[in-house]
Amino acid sequence: MYVLGIETSCDETGVAIFHSKKGLISHFLHSQIAIHAEYGGVVPELASRDHIRKLVPLIQQTLKDSGLTSKDINGIAYTSGPGLIGALLVGAATARSLAWTWQIPAIAVHHMEGHLLAPMLEKNAPDFPFVALLVSGGHTLLVEVTAIGHYEILGESLDDAAGEAFDKTAKMLGLGYPGGPYLSKLAEKGTPNRFKFPRPMTNRPGLDFSFSGLKTFTKNTLLSTPQSDQDKADIALAFQQAVAETLTIKCKRALEQTQLNRLVIAGGVSANTQIRAALKTMTENKNAELFFPRLEFCTDNGAMIAYAGCQRLLTGQQESLIIEGRPRWPINELNRP
Repeated sequence: MYVLGIETSCDETGVAIFHSKKGLISHFLHSQIAIHAEYGGVVPELASRDHIRKLVPLIQQTLKDSGLTSKDINGIAYTSGPGLIGALLVGAATARSLAWTWQIPAIAVHHMEGHLLAPMLEKNAPDFPFVALLVSGGHTLLVEVTAIGHYEILGESLDDAAGEAFDKTAKMLGLGYPGGPYLSKLAEKGTPNRFKFPRPMTNRPGLDFSFSGLKTFTKNTLLSTPQSDQDKADIALAFQQAVAETLTIKCKRALEQTQLNRLVIAGGVSANTQIRAALKTMTENKNAELFFPRLEFCTDNGAMIAYAGCQRLLTGQQESLIIEGRPRWPINELNRP
């Protein structure tokens, strides 16, 4: 089965073709960073309009690159939520229209399920069950995964997600957009252990996250520091270390609570090298396995949507003739195949 995957949840337009037996055939991604950079964040209306301009040409490019035509495609998967409603509707309307025209089934995919299953695109894919840490711009989730569609939320962010905290802290430091990569780059020049930042909610039981207090602590530290380039680098490093250690402590608890020995990390923030290193050390010490997607599949992309959609289409699931975007969509409300 050849599945065309479409991702338009926020500020990246992703298209891919996945085959149920041959694997990933082709994928392309268009980023809107240049559009939103001057505003310091995503402007929803501009995001939607750019998806409209770029989506159909990307679909044509992906088909051409794969050597396939529309007659070869057996199903279409598209991100239905969560995300920006205008951006979601661009992908949903395009996918649903093509599916009707080509007379093939379409399936709505949960954006975070796409991230959760992204490591399945790798040769060394994890077996079920496992614990998944999903860290993206708007979400920080710990999920127990027993099979595709069988998800139990163990913990989630109560306020700012880790990615939001990275971007907002980067803005305080006067860095560019998107802030996470710039902050990580600055942290490489930081002096270890000069500042000691709190590890939020690690001194109490439970697996929920809260990063708003850490963000406030960072702001207060900046206000009481001269703010030379070195000062900012030291603060960036202390902030990043605090996030990495907080995520690591919670993941360790989740593995112990579930008695599982496999951990998956996915989402845009999973590209952070310090977070990866901290989790790698923790899992090695526990004789557990750690899995994550290649860097190009950490951020939003069509490949993860094509894969997730393919697995559901193979079970006979498909959407009715509706066009729907779901800006809020808890992952534990997904249908089980």
